[in-house]
Amino acid sequence: MRYLIVILTFILIYSCAKQGDVNQFKIGTFKTHLDDSDATSVAFRNENIQIETYDNVKDTFAIKWNSNFEYELTKLKPKTQLDSTPFIVKITGIKDNSYSFTAHYKGSNFKQKGTAIKVLDTSLEGQNE
Repeated sequence: MRYLIVILTFILIYSCAKQGDVNQFKIGTFKTHLDDSDATSVAFRNENIQIETYDNVKDTFAIKWNSNFEYELTKLKPKTQLDSTPFIVKITGIKDNSYSFTAHYKGSNFKQKGTAIKVLDTSLEGQNE
């Protein structure tokens, strides 16, 4: 039984490492496209904050990494109950400078799928909400 756990752990580590380095996506500028939609947004992200522009509207989110492949976005100045609900993003694949993801509001069964492309390595200095 012990050997089985060790083998499964190595397989999991190998498969995650093979997918690419997820750390490259924790900081930078990203362009996000949602599947089945023409919706796109641009986000500037550092370790703690993500500022996202969608349809000429800027929103600022606290970002919390739950694991290397999952993070939560919580709007800093919510205006509705939905705005107060954490938005959970799971990275499902990595290719070069982009990652695919599924996302949903915490407690919701509705899921969105999309792709985030890293455009630049930047910090949020000078970015305002």
